[in-house]
Amino acid sequence: MSYPKTPFRHLQRLTDHIGLLEHAEGIVPRHEHGYCVDDVARGLLVVCREPSPSEELVTLGRRYLYFLAQAQAPDGRFRNRLGYDRRWHDQPGTEDCWGRSLWALGTAAARGPTTGIREESFARFGRSARVSSPWPHAMAFAALGAAEILERWHDHSGAFTLLDRASAVIGEPPADTTWPWPAPRLSYANAAIAEAVIVAGWKLGRARVLRNGLRMLEWLLTVETRDGHLSVTPAGGWSPGEVRPAFDQQPIEVAALADACMRAATVTGDSSWLAGVEMSVAWFLGDNDAEIPLLDERTGGGCDGLGRTSRSRNQGAESTLAMISVMQQGRRLATVPQ
Repeated sequence: MSYPKTPFRHLQRLTDHIGLLEHAEGIVPRHEHGYCVDDVARGLLVVCREPSPSEELVTLGRRYLYFLAQAQAPDGRFRNRLGYDRRWHDQPGTEDCWGRSLWALGTAAARGPTTGIREESFARFGRSARVSSPWPHAMAFAALGAAEILERWHDHSGAFTLLDRASAVIGEPPADTTWPWPAPRLSYANAAIAEAVIVAGWKLGRARVLRNGLRMLEWLLTVETRDGHLSVTPAGGWSPGEVRPAFDQQPIEVAALADACMRAATVTGDSSWLAGVEMSVAWFLGDNDAEIPLLDERTGGGCDGLGRTSRSRNQGAESTLAMISVMQQGRRLATVPQ
């Protein structure tokens, strides 16, 4: 399988001197919807995952980190929405934006392209690691940042605490093999939940937790595969008895699967997990339920959703970043012995 070069052209188009604009009409940024920390954090994440980022990407990384710094409250919580009028439209909290910021800051601290980015990110991670969230997805994202920190700082107490809390908030999956998921319904970025359980078990030395995470991911990958290609949970979620395939399917779900499968392969040494990464790349290239590519190679963007017979013409930040993340994993896959 050939893996396209990771395109950043549309990400640059969506980024202005303040941050990363959330939505686009076609490929044209929609300024009226402003910015959100969720996307800016994902932007910092993909920049810091690049092995040798260009100066243009390093500039984007600095801009995204500065945006996160402005969003972070003194107690470590995060605001999420900044209007194009440069006014924050919400109060600091510990929802997904907090968790995604910790994921990005942990990654930037460990892998950032400059000393300044690494040092600033490490300090800000430590501030936000002092708080936690009651929400499973927020804690899952935070746990992924904690795992990045522990790869470099093996005794970081804040990172260990986040992993322990994430495991507790996500909870124990049922023993029932027909629904081994710690929630009655699949929602969004589901594989991030399984990946967080995997890294918690791995880094905390809890074999049972690790097995649970791998069991969850194996089941999810099976549920989200149809006729040899990914057929992922739609935007409205899914629970037993509902029709599949279902639409609209979101790129964020595929990106979470690619990350989790690469993590499972790394933790276990079992290369069979890499098939999930391959299918994730293939989904963006057209091996999906509608047989339509979600990567727009002309613009360098990612389309916002997959319908039964069409794709969204809009190429917003979340979907473009999900595509970039999957293409990065595809390129990494090309270097992994199988």
